[in-house]
Amino acid sequence: MSPRVAPATRDRLRIAIQKSGRLAEPARALLTACGLSWRESRDKLFCYGESLPIDLLLVRDDDIPGLIADGVCDFGVVGRNELDEQAGERARIGLPQAFREFRALGFGQCRLMLAVPDSWDWQGPQQLQGQRIATSYPAILAQWLQDQAIDASVVELSGSVEIAPRLGTADAICDLVSSGATLAANQLKPVETLLDSEAVLAGPSREFEDERAGLAAMLLRRIDGVLKLKDSKLLMFRAHRDMVAELSRLLPDADPLVQLPASGDGPLSLQTMCHGAITWQRLEELERAGAQGLMVLKVERSLA
Repeated sequence: MSPRVAPATRDRLRIAIQKSGRLAEPARALLTACGLSWRESRDKLFCYGESLPIDLLLVRDDDIPGLIADGVCDFGVVGRNELDEQAGERARIGLPQAFREFRALGFGQCRLMLAVPDSWDWQGPQQLQGQRIATSYPAILAQWLQDQAIDASVVELSGSVEIAPRLGTADAICDLVSSGATLAANQLKPVETLLDSEAVLAGPSREFEDERAGLAAMLLRRIDGVLKLKDSKLLMFRAHRDMVAELSRLLPDADPLVQLPASGDGPLSLQTMCHGAITWQRLEELERAGAQGLMVLKVERSLA
């Protein structure tokens, strides 16, 4: 029989986030934008939800998938690289999948890449045949090598992977890359992308079976709303009816135009949610097409 999400019925959600690190502050900002607030414990490891029955656990990034699997927390903000690595390790030792990705969150972007010495004339993955590859992500790398039908040795390291070729402990590496500056400093060049990673909201593979189900649905809805509005603006203007079709064509990244109540036979009052950048050039183009009184407004919340 498949295990339940958690060993006991609970009426509060627990979300695990990094205590410190590059995902910590953006994760808090996202949850705060969802209307959550907390009272922090003295040891700064637990935050009791005050606005809603949703608490925070402040932990290490690599602990989050295991906490979800064990039912200690219900959701976690974690890098996709860490989530996929631990999922791969569970599969390798025959454990069932106990967590999954619910939402990509749009911050903490990086790539898990293969990198080789600058001196290599890279011709393709088959050059890795028989080579030693250092990594902190052995499960993801092993699966990629298997998919590529490459027989190479995986050298597992917990840190300072990029220095392995210079020390003679590996011929190539597989590591996270953001700017590429660390690779360049160690005379390495990226050649293959194994995973595009970013912060994700992870949760259990099974559905909740208690009051947390409603809380989870509400949280996901709010997160979706915050993410949708992240780069969105409300665009309002007036235009004559015969110009609406052309103005709609100039707004391919916007919701359908909505006509506001108006009286008389003058210009229509229109508005739309625009999800792309609204530059001065775009506004001027809309004006030339017949838009009048253009206004761009910041949107903080929406249930649409």
